Amino acid sequence: MSTEAEIAQGGLPGFLGMTVSDRGAQWLEMSLAIQPQHMRPGIPGLHAGTVVTLADTTCGYACMEALPANARSFITIELKSNLLGTATEGTLVCRAEPEHTGRTTQVWTAVVRHKETDRKIAVFSCTQLVIY
Repeated sequence: MSTEAEIAQGGLPGFLGMTVSDRGAQWLEMSLAIQPQHMRPGIPGLHAGTVVTLADTTCGYACMEALPANARSFITIELKSNLLGTATEGTLVCRAEPEHTGRTTQVWTAVVRHKETDRKIAVFSCTQLVIY
């Protein structure tokens, strides 16, 4: 399988500037330095798509690391996000943790926080279908 950097290079995570910042045995974190392209047009604050994409990507990278040995990949079949706040500068940090890592599905939750203030920006959950 390709490295995270190779996967992100040509895709949306790399374009938006997302990077893996930390990981453990059952979790993964990604960071995103807030830039003008992450904002809503004409209104101060993050575009919801920026926040959801960070959470979805963080869960996806974590899912890749937790796939069963004989699995090829996964696909997101459901996602939900609650946007609780916003920011206009600084860094977002998202941490994904598994709720269920089964043979056919995985369920992940993530929390997006503003690094400088530790304010919670969003809570997110998704279900992944494991592909063999």
